[in-house]
Amino acid sequence: MSTLPSEIDEEVLAVLGRQSDPDGGEHPYLDHVGRDSFYGFLALHREELFCDEDFADLYCPYNGRPSIPPSLLATALLLQAYEGVSDEEAKARADFDLRWKVALGVGLKERPFAKSTLQLFRARLLIHERVQTVFRKSLNFARHTGYLQSRRLKIVLDTTYVLGRGALKDTYNLLADGIIKLARELAAGASCSEQEGWAREHSLGRYFGSSVKGEAGIDWDDPEAREEFLRGVVADADGLLEMARAALAHIPSGDPARGRLHEAAVLLERLLLQDIERGEDGTRLKQGVSPDRVVSVHDPQMRHGRKSERRRFDGHKAHLAVDPESQLITAVDVLAGNAADHERALRLVEQSEANAETVVEEVVGDCAYGDGNTRKTFAEAGRNLVAKVASRGGGAQFPKEDFLLDLESMSCVCSAGQKTQKVVSISSGDRYGAPGTPLRAFRFDAAVCDVCPLRPKCVRARPGKGRLLMIHPQEALLQEARAFQKSEAFAPYRKLRQAAEHRLARMMQLGVRQARYFGRTKTLFQLLIAASVANLTLVARRVGLMRDRNHLPDGSLHTRLRFIRVSLRVRNSVATLGARVFGHASRDCIALSHSAWAPSAPRSNLPLAFLSIMWYLLAKGSLHNPLCTRTRGSRTSSHQEEDRAWARQDLYSPNLVEGAFSWKFVCKILYRTARLGTEDTQVPHPDYGGRPLT
Repeated sequence: MSTLPSEIDEEVLAVLGRQSDPDGGEHPYLDHVGRDSFYGFLALHREELFCDEDFADLYCPYNGRPSIPPSLLATALLLQAYEGVSDEEAKARADFDLRWKVALGVGLKERPFAKSTLQLFRARLLIHERVQTVFRKSLNFARHTGYLQSRRLKIVLDTTYVLGRGALKDTYNLLADGIIKLARELAAGASCSEQEGWAREHSLGRYFGSSVKGEAGIDWDDPEAREEFLRGVVADADGLLEMARAALAHIPSGDPARGRLHEAAVLLERLLLQDIERGEDGTRLKQGVSPDRVVSVHDPQMRHGRKSERRRFDGHKAHLAVDPESQLITAVDVLAGNAADHERALRLVEQSEANAETVVEEVVGDCAYGDGNTRKTFAEAGRNLVAKVASRGGGAQFPKEDFLLDLESMSCVCSAGQKTQKVVSISSGDRYGAPGTPLRAFRFDAAVCDVCPLRPKCVRARPGKGRLLMIHPQEALLQEARAFQKSEAFAPYRKLRQAAEHRLARMMQLGVRQARYFGRTKTLFQLLIAASVANLTLVARRVGLMRDRNHLPDGSLHTRLRFIRVSLRVRNSVATLGARVFGHASRDCIALSHSAWAPSAPRSNLPLAFLSIMWYLLAKGSLHNPLCTRTRGSRTSSHQEEDRAWARQDLYSPNLVEGAFSWKFVCKILYRTARLGTEDTQVPHPDYGGRPLT
């Protein structure tokens, strides 16, 4: 599976570090770690994933000492994403964690790499744009094992938000951060080693404290004091920008310092434009939020975004393409936080074809991809896009879907049966992706609408005006999509979208909800490595190379024990729920549980009986677990004797209504509930007389 270029000769490979297994074979602790674990999987198949020659062009070919094997560092990146650890912790685990040593194929006493070595390898992947190479290895492995078949793919697209790494501050501290960044670049250009000293010489020392707003010492309830403080900050920023312009005139164009200084000056100028409003009456904060507002100096690419009407975030958007049949992630992209979900959707489909080395025959998305412009883009590219057309919700008037539009005869029929062929021009089509094209609409006569009994539900304009119905520039594509989503053939596509949601959930488990790095380029690196881990673990579990903890055989002991553990974690919630639902009718709950546990009782009654019994036991304090303590302190000998007495009791005690339940009884209840849905389940009766529970 190597992608070694043919022009790389042996002289180049002599400088490249090579990886070798300890003792020339399998790691001696492979069975101890587990062949069916992720670490054992990497130990057995890392040579199929990465070859040292695949990264030969990232290193200097003719001088220097041999490098750390790049295949080892690539494997370390997968382990780091799998466990969600920092570079320092990754280095420590490679040195001391037996599982990492097995996965990396190093000996017990080896220290495989330094933290800086891992960081430099990551930087090489970013600079040479080779992160996609690591990601494609996961798809190549899926194809090599036969899990990903050569076929025409259906791709599902979806997005989720990624919280940015940069610090979020109010406008005063945001401007202060911009001033600090520009002051540091100016001090570096002046060859001043003490940057804070340079700032104090130019009356900018107050910005290098913990918080310029917190150390201001003014009355923030006084509008005049706030305005005076803001004028001082803006004046300092303007003065610093003048110094930057003068310094840029003396720096050569090819000097890297010029680029850094220009970037810091542009950022500060943008902060002033987006948040400060200047007028004849003074300087004040701008009301509202500026479009494409920069929210952090540390990560200028972060943006305000919305996942829904009420859910807001600050950061980026992760854009994924998923094959619903194999559940593999085929492409990943990072969008701005304020970008539309459908942005660069066609590019993501093309990346999927390049990564999977196959043809995408159909693209599926939610209503965010169902706008007219996206449909037009896909249609012009010869792509088949299936996405629901967004409907207007909450409106008092009849929506556009209730009208019958015929674009061939250019006629429109309303809900009352009235027909019109009057078409008027209302505005320009720039807003809808048709610049220079007039936007047209059907207009019903006012005389017809005024006497119509449905006017209050149809027309929002005042009397004397008829209903206006806009004709979208891509109205034909939208009508075709609406007709398809109303047919029975659209039903399977609703389920296909779940594949992308499941893969997004897996990515969240791998920690991509929070960005680890600044900027979208490094955030894309994080997403691609996480997607590689998600693909590899999926393929390894499906083909039997790894154990699947989430799909154990039904009725297994591990499943029952896990159910018991989860049930015990919610004891307070169950007690509260039972108290609210059942009150203090303990005898009624017990009677209900008796009827539910009868041999002829339907299985649907069992969860209710379980809740009632658990509420009674937990609320009354009659449940004593010999495996854990009743209180935060240590248990007394009397408690231990009491627990042993409870454990010796039979499944059912005559003192039922008095709370004489045993832990054994509750365990069997949990066991019975965990066995729901299996065919060989036998319902135990409360008058159990020592017969074994099957």
